[in-house]
Amino acid sequence: MKPLLAKDLAAFMLRFNNFKDGEFRSLEVISPTTMKITLAGQDEARAFDWISLELEFNGVNDAKLLESSKLHLVDMNDGINIIYDKNFAFALGEYNTLSSITNSICYIVCTDIKYQEGKF
Repeated sequence: MKPLLAKDLAAFMLRFNNFKDGEFRSLEVISPTTMKITLAGQDEARAFDWISLELEFNGVNDAKLLESSKLHLVDMNDGINIIYDKNFAFALGEYNTLSSITNSICYIVCTDIKYQEGKF
């Protein structure tokens, strides 16, 4: 897995168009402070071909999660957002501040994020 650095965050989100109209495939709680999600989306770096992407969140200090049985019901029209403000914050939907992310139906606040690209 590769670390996702704060300085690369904007380019990373642009590359995958915030996973708009993507697919939320899985959510796994590895430990109370480590979680992993799998998303599918279009990759601008691969001529907008579809890929899957695993995101691993480490140092989780706040989260609101969905049940695995409800993931296929998630509307990904607005995609996801990941912001950095002393901590990384992931959320479903368009949120731009750490305080607004807590309004999302699913969010994770953590100290670092790693990612791994996979086949669709």
